[in-house]
Amino acid sequence: MSLSFSHLLILAVVVIVLFGRNKISDLMGDVAKGIKTFKKGMVEDEVASPPVRNIEHGTTVKVSEAAKSNTAG
Repeated sequence: MSLSFSHLLILAVVVIVLFGRNKISDLMGDVAKGIKTFKKGMVEDEVASPPVRNIEHGTTVKVSEAAKSNTAG
C-alpha cells in the first residue's frame, strides 16, 4: 500500500492543525540555526588546527591534509 498525493495532503493538513503554522516555522528556523552553527564550528575547527610537520618529506601540512594522505595510502 503506497501513499498517494491525497494521503500526503491530508497528512500535511493534520500536522498543520495539530502543531500550528507558527510552531512549524519556529522549528524550521531552529533547524536552520543549528545547521549554520554546525558549519561555523567546522570552519573554526579547520582554522584552529595547528600545522603538522611531515618528517619524511620535510614539509608542513594541515591536519586535514595529513589525515587525507594517511587514509589514501
